[in-house]
Amino acid sequence: MPSSMDPKGIVVFTSVGRSQYGFDIFTVNLNQTPITGSTSEHRLTDGISINYNAQFVNEDQSIVFISERSGCPRIYLTRQGLSKPEQLPSVPDSLFHDRPIIKSHHLYFISAHEQPEKPFQSWSALYSTELHGKRKIIRLSPYGVVDYSPAISKSGTFVAIASYGSRPWEGDFHELKTDIVVFPTSDPNNRLVVCERGGWPTWSGDSTIFFHRQADDGWWSIFRVQFPENPLEFSEFPVLPLRITPPGLHCFTPAAFNDGKRIAVATRRRGKCYRHIEIFDLERKVFHPVTELLNPAFHHYNPFVSSDSESLGYHRFRGKSIEGESRVPHLEPVASPIKDLGMLRINGSFPSFSPDGSLLALNPALDENGGIKVVKSDGSERWTLIKGRVAFCNSWSPTEKYVIYSSLGPIFESTKTTVQIARVTFEPSYLNSDLQEIPCDVKILTREDTGNNAFPSCSPDGKSLVFRSGRSGHKNLYILDAVNGEFNDGIRKLTDGPWIDTMPSWSPNGDLIAFSSNMHNPNNVDAFSIYVIKPDGSDLRRIYAAGPKGSSDVDIERINHVGLRRLTSDGYENGTPTWHFGGELDMRRLCLGNNTGVELTGEFDEP
Repeated sequence: MPSSMDPKGIVVFTSVGRSQYGFDIFTVNLNQTPITGSTSEHRLTDGISINYNAQFVNEDQSIVFISERSGCPRIYLTRQGLSKPEQLPSVPDSLFHDRPIIKSHHLYFISAHEQPEKPFQSWSALYSTELHGKRKIIRLSPYGVVDYSPAISKSGTFVAIASYGSRPWEGDFHELKTDIVVFPTSDPNNRLVVCERGGWPTWSGDSTIFFHRQADDGWWSIFRVQFPENPLEFSEFPVLPLRITPPGLHCFTPAAFNDGKRIAVATRRRGKCYRHIEIFDLERKVFHPVTELLNPAFHHYNPFVSSDSESLGYHRFRGKSIEGESRVPHLEPVASPIKDLGMLRINGSFPSFSPDGSLLALNPALDENGGIKVVKSDGSERWTLIKGRVAFCNSWSPTEKYVIYSSLGPIFESTKTTVQIARVTFEPSYLNSDLQEIPCDVKILTREDTGNNAFPSCSPDGKSLVFRSGRSGHKNLYILDAVNGEFNDGIRKLTDGPWIDTMPSWSPNGDLIAFSSNMHNPNNVDAFSIYVIKPDGSDLRRIYAAGPKGSSDVDIERINHVGLRRLTSDGYENGTPTWHFGGELDMRRLCLGNNTGVELTGEFDEP
């Protein structure tokens, strides 16, 4: 329910890689796959937004899938004869749905809308609803339990999920510590852990489950567990699974065929740059390539198989020559959990608003292809200020409309790496010209021999910058003259210690500086918490976000880009937010068509 204390304005942020996904869902006929002869793909989705994580509903190429066309991941169905996808029943207040399955006129899906009692615990849980009748949403995961990746057995009698249990997040990134859990669809509280350590389960019949996990030799592989027809009568769980795929390549996200003889997997092979779908013959222990022969230079994800084993589906970048959205908007609206707070995803990183909110500075990439660009806040135009060099973390002067501060040099490097704070000034008249590259003056404010200086934040009066510097051998905070820099004694130290202080942010009224630091545990370079300090260096204190001081929960805080209220619910790495307090967002004036933005290329870093 809206509150008078709810924040207002606009939040702009980045989602790593998301802008270039351009996913659509495709299928191939396995009777005509490259194994037996030439074939072509058939696209099942319409090229609007991104579409992914599908399952066949029946043999006529009907699929249920996730699309973000409404501003957040929601569930859709498409089939032959539909002019556009049909949105299926879902949780109205949920901004995240995933992994939908239709079985026996029931829809099963993951949603993240019920806030758990513990901080830093995932909101992800399994739900179901009837597709006919009252369509009541029922939670199948016990309250306080975190579940992902559902799979329904062939008969529809059992559900397998990857469960994190009731634990708060333990900081695991590369392999989520989930177990494979099974329960009857008729009794979701009768849960049984059939195997420890596993994710992305898929059924073959009612007594075999395949899943992926990282093997002890480091290769992601597919494993199998088998049990009687009624697993709940089997008393020897959890069991040791059998490794199915060999070392020497990574195998992910299995999809089992109903014949019990094959599985489809996504693979990453040694020396190959792309993830591809292959079919693994369980009896002959051989792989058959599918997508590499069709689209060798695209990533392919999350295979799914029809019940008659004749069709194989997956999602991938739709390509440049296929009908559909072909450009990435400079700004993309995202559904917000707060009525008067607009959310925009930017095609770039480290956005910063001009004082009147009409412009945004950003870094289009964090490498030598990056630099600094300026975009209108309606997304209609974008200009280049700096190109051909690495720049990151922008802070627009609150008092000078055409002055931007930024860090020039490689991001996240050692204390001795040369990174400098720059003052970038440009003339407003160029914004009304036909120039795409705007002349600007770049003034370096830090000495080259002082090492790594980064993450500037300008004071509300425009006179000072707070930034992080490694000049002492440790990354601490300093305050700098915003015009003349550290020359003429225009610098002083704000924090001091053998830890990392970073990403400072000056409060709107100038009385406090918030920042992230691991000073409470300098030996852990992964866990950061919020701290505040006055600009004169007094009243340093930690803000406990995950629990009270002294509790074990505060040890797992990982808070950067200071602030803590959940605004996004998706499967992406969201970060570098900026918040413009003034004015209201008018979504109608955003420029989102194919005439604005940059070309959609499908180029992104694959894990």
